[in-house]
Amino acid sequence: MPQPTAQPTAQPHPGRTENLNVTAFTPLATPRDLKGALPLSPAAERTVLAGRQAAQAILTGQDSRLLAVVGPCSIHDFGQAAEYAARLAALRARVHTRLEVQMRVYVDKPRTTVGWRGPLIDPDMTGANDIGKGLHLTRELMLRVNELGLPVATELLDPFAPQYLFDAVAWACLGARTAESQTHRVMASAVSAPMGFKNGTGGGLKLAVDAVVAAGQPHAFFTVDDDGRACVVHTRGNPHGHVILRGGRAGPNHAPPFVAEAAALMQAAGLTPAVMVDASHANSGSDHTRQAGVWRDVLAQRLAGQGAIRGLMLESNLRPGKQPIPADLTQLQYGVSVTDACVGWDETEALLLETHAALGG
Repeated sequence: MPQPTAQPTAQPHPGRTENLNVTAFTPLATPRDLKGALPLSPAAERTVLAGRQAAQAILTGQDSRLLAVVGPCSIHDFGQAAEYAARLAALRARVHTRLEVQMRVYVDKPRTTVGWRGPLIDPDMTGANDIGKGLHLTRELMLRVNELGLPVATELLDPFAPQYLFDAVAWACLGARTAESQTHRVMASAVSAPMGFKNGTGGGLKLAVDAVVAAGQPHAFFTVDDDGRACVVHTRGNPHGHVILRGGRAGPNHAPPFVAEAAALMQAAGLTPAVMVDASHANSGSDHTRQAGVWRDVLAQRLAGQGAIRGLMLESNLRPGKQPIPADLTQLQYGVSVTDACVGWDETEALLLETHAALGG
């Protein structure tokens, strides 16, 4: 599928009170145009719907499997992501009786200060910020992953991206920096897929529970419709929210007391206790070699009877570790993350097979 040609850039006309810090306006294709150029095939649609239904059933306790959200910290090479997806789709088929495996296709990265924001915003990794190209390539990848029978999991960050992409998403989340944001909570209330809400960077759990409650209620917010027109969306609320424990500044929060606290807070809020644990980030001390230990600890809690544990998240790539983005992009190492360090494929495969065997014991 050819990529869209670049749209002409309009120069702003600053007035005395607006556009003073704007350098250009670049038109984008409408969501309808992009979805028309890259439609969801019947096979991809079946994957999306089955992935959503499976995640919902696991989160409500109707399905005893574990939800496993596995994949790169961020996508930076679409070809490598497709290779990873093909491997994960084959592994998913081997463990599907006890694990519902969905792939992290994270394309929009929140930054504490500045840095590469992901392929949705800067697909060429040059600072050109060709978002039109990023939208096209991201949707193309999501369709390709779904057509393998592998559901797509992603993060909700940019306010307009869901109109372009989220018909191809089976599960989504708000990260530690956005779970407290009113804008993102009301956006989550409109998402058709189950949503996870991470605890904040401080580590407090109530923030995540409050986010689940807020996103479950009806809201109204500004966005664009499929034709790109500014509009107000009125939502029903998303009834399929859950908490994700990712650790915080005080350290990890995957141990039994934290899981029990999260479950109790959810129950007190009138929610079904449903907790996913992120094996990376502050739970691993940002050390990818500790992710497997966190994963096994949480799995042991589940096997010991902690039924509130409904899922696990693993940051994984073709090869372990991470690398800085070089000035000469030809020097990038194949299959190695350019954001958070990930476990490699061999460890990922072994860990999921081990988990499948343990859950059958």
